[in-house]
Amino acid sequence: MNIKKVEIIEFTDPVCTWCWGSEPLLRKLETRYGDQVEIKYIMGGLVRDIRDFYDSYNDIGGDPERSNSQIAKHWLEASERHGMPVKSEGFTLFTDEYPSSYPQNIAYKAAQMENQQLADKFLRRIREASASEARQTNKKEVLVELASEVGLDIAKFLERLSDGSAEAAFKEDLKTTYKYGVRGFPTFLIKYGKKEMLMRSYQSYESFKSIIDTISSGEVKDEIPNNTEKDILDFIEKYERVAPIEIMLSFDMNESETNTLIKKLEENNQCRTVQAGNGYYIEVIVRPMSCDQATGVCRV
Repeated sequence: MNIKKVEIIEFTDPVCTWCWGSEPLLRKLETRYGDQVEIKYIMGGLVRDIRDFYDSYNDIGGDPERSNSQIAKHWLEASERHGMPVKSEGFTLFTDEYPSSYPQNIAYKAAQMENQQLADKFLRRIREASASEARQTNKKEVLVELASEVGLDIAKFLERLSDGSAEAAFKEDLKTTYKYGVRGFPTFLIKYGKKEMLMRSYQSYESFKSIIDTISSGEVKDEIPNNTEKDILDFIEKYERVAPIEIMLSFDMNESETNTLIKKLEENNQCRTVQAGNGYYIEVIVRPMSCDQATGVCRV
């Protein structure tokens, strides 16, 4: 029996702060709907050249150094709303030598040509490195390091970057972006069979739930997960690294409940916290010589 899934397609850019802020929402959708939803990404190319770019609302664009200062300020303000960690100290995303976010978009397409699952992990790492580690992720050497971390074949990755195939795939994504009239990120395309609806900008879970109910005529239903210690530990282990807001949102927990749980997991030596800018991540402590078959990495 061929069961239809709801496709949630995010038109995105790896260095868009509101796309970063939408990560908890996407994880809640995956947690609540499970195999009934499939999340995909189309690279929209936010900044072709920061020197020719201008965001009048946030006064971002023109001189790279000045833009970095304004972007850091904007991202910190956005973080207060979406709750994902941001590091402003030492923030250098653009320079005259590296004025574009296109390299990150193209790198994702190079990864996608090898393995979709690893490509999505890679996208998350680019977002983390850009937003919460203040790393200059449009540099090839940084992208290669991040690609290596998630287990991509670096020889193939570099080949696709150099032979033009990844750039060609990115241009196809740009065509799709223009076709749907997308001019801001994130924008979400929700599809169910032949039906589709477009939602622009950062959205709430309730908005997605309403559209999924409508577009599937009530056939696709969410399920509230248990919020036991084991369920949340499984959630952290699935994603390897999560921000507290991602636990809070997925399991409908308040800040106090979440902090108490994280403290307990730390005391039991099951998880650790890792400082990240104005926030932190929670990671499962991997036991000695635990090897990941997908990435080919053994961790201690």
